[in-house]
Amino acid sequence: MQQGDQPSIDLRSDTVTQPTEAMRAAMAQAVVGDDVYGEDPTVNELERLAARIMGKQAALFVPSGTMANLAAVLSHCQRGDEVILGDQSHTFLYEAGGAAALGGVHPFPVPNEPDGTLDPRRVESSIRPKDVHFPTTRLVCLENTHNRCGGVPISAEYTARIGELCREHGLALHLDGARIFNAAAALAVEPRALAEPADSVSFCLSKGLCAPVGSLLCGDREFIARARRVRKQLGGGMRQAGILAAAGIVALQQMAGRLGEDHARARRLAARLQGLPWVAVENDPPATNMVFLRLDDQCPLDAAQLAQRTAERGVRIGAAGSRRLRLVTHYWIDDQALEWAAKVLGEVLRSIPSLSANPPAA
Repeated sequence: MQQGDQPSIDLRSDTVTQPTEAMRAAMAQAVVGDDVYGEDPTVNELERLAARIMGKQAALFVPSGTMANLAAVLSHCQRGDEVILGDQSHTFLYEAGGAAALGGVHPFPVPNEPDGTLDPRRVESSIRPKDVHFPTTRLVCLENTHNRCGGVPISAEYTARIGELCREHGLALHLDGARIFNAAAALAVEPRALAEPADSVSFCLSKGLCAPVGSLLCGDREFIARARRVRKQLGGGMRQAGILAAAGIVALQQMAGRLGEDHARARRLAARLQGLPWVAVENDPPATNMVFLRLDDQCPLDAAQLAQRTAERGVRIGAAGSRRLRLVTHYWIDDQALEWAAKVLGEVLRSIPSLSANPPAA
C-alpha cells in the first residue's frame, strides 16, 4: 500500500488484513443460497470444515468474533447467571458489556496471570455457593492467544486442567480462540488439541487468516442449535452469505499453515527495536505475532502521540494504553515493510528531545 511515494505500513492489528487474490476469486465464484434457511452450500461447507478442524460436532458462521463470544455466553447461560473470565480478557474489556446488557449475565473478573492464564485456585474460589443471595456460576471463559498479555498461547494442558475443574463443578467452558491458529502454530499442535477441553470455541477468520469478515462458533449439535437461535435474535442471520464463507474456506485451507512466518517477523521486529531510546520491548521474544512496547515514564510523548508521529511517516502502530504500544505482524507485512517500520520508529524515537540533561540511553 502506498501514500504517494511513501510506504503505508499498518501494524495496528491483524484485523487490517485484506483478502488475498485467491479469496477474491473464490468469492466471485461462490455458489450461494439462503443461509437462514440452511440452504447456502458454501456456508454449510465452511461450518463442516470448521467443526472438523476444531474436533467439534457442529459450527455456526457469524459476522464477528464479538458476536461469536456473545452467542456462546447467551447459549450457555440464563439471565442472572454468572461467567468467570479474565480481567484482561477481550470479552470483559472490549465487547461493550454485551453479555450483561443483552443477556443479563453477570461477569466475575479474575486477574489474569502474566502468561494469560487464570489461576485455577482463583477460578475455583470464585465459583458461587448455592445461596439465594448470589448469581449462579454457569460458565468459565478463557482466551487463546491472549491479546492483552502479549499475544501468548495457552497450552492444551492448562486448558484441560480448567476443563476438568469445570466438569467437577458442573460448569461449561468457552474458549475465545480468536487467534487459536496462531496459538497452534506457536505450540506446534493441532487446533483441535487446544479446543478439545472446551464445550465451545470461537475463532476469527478476519485477523491473521485474512478473510474479509466472519467468525466461527463450534460446539456440540445441541449447543449450536441454541446459538443459531441467538444469532437470529442478535440480527446475525445472513442470507446469501456464501460469498463471505468462500473466503473463509480459503483462509482455513491456505492461510492457517503460514502463521509461523508472522511470528518469525514479530521476533525480528522486536530484536530491531531493542535498545531504542524511550521504549522497552515488553515481550521479548514475542510468542506469536504481537510486539508490545512500554514507553519510559520520562518520555514527553504518550503512546497516542508517538503513534501519531509514526503515522505521519506512513507507519501505523496501535496505542494499547497511555504508555503502551502494540505492533502486530500479518500476511501483508513482508520483510521490506518490517525493515521500513523499524527504521521509521527508530528515527521518531531518536528525534524526541529529552526533558533533562540525561536522556535514556539508546
